[in-house]
Amino acid sequence: MRVLVACEYSGRVRDAFRRHGHSAMSCDLLECEADSEFHYQGPVEDIINDGWDLMVAHPPCTHLAVSGSRHFYRKQQEQAEALDFVRFLMNSPIERWCIENPVSVISSAIRSPDQIIQPWQYGHGETKATCLWLKNLPKLQPTQCVEGREARIHMMPPGPNRWKERSRTFTGIAEAMGDQWGNRVLPLAANQLSFLTD
Repeated sequence: MRVLVACEYSGRVRDAFRRHGHSAMSCDLLECEADSEFHYQGPVEDIINDGWDLMVAHPPCTHLAVSGSRHFYRKQQEQAEALDFVRFLMNSPIERWCIENPVSVISSAIRSPDQIIQPWQYGHGETKATCLWLKNLPKLQPTQCVEGREARIHMMPPGPNRWKERSRTFTGIAEAMGDQWGNRVLPLAANQLSFLTD
């Protein structure tokens, strides 16, 4: 499969799919922290129409996450633009996608998530509710439920790189995506089903 991992600078999800033999590329305005050979540094709009089979997108949550709701009243324009970007990703010509975000206004402004997962379900003893909006993908199944569930990300002290540290995908979740969506037979997408019934 050709896999686009949009809005990812860490390369974690991209590399999980590459380990399963897929042609995966990450894309972000930031430089990639890992191997940049398979990273496009620039707007996702530049490459979203390049014939991808699957997309995992992590749209910026700065103006969307309900954890910042006390600031919503003074950033309505930014929030509207952020929601428009999520709609753009959801309306992409890619048959299978996952949009990942923390608990956010996407749920009330667009639609409820298909699934909410936690890091402690994937080998990390931490809590951080993560919403997944899915198109033609099965729900992600837990791989390793662990104890010691602390809110490390939420309690992270202020600092210039706090947003960056908070936005990285947990490696256990990235591995689950690569394995469950990149190493197994996926359900047929809507266009494939209609082809079989025509």
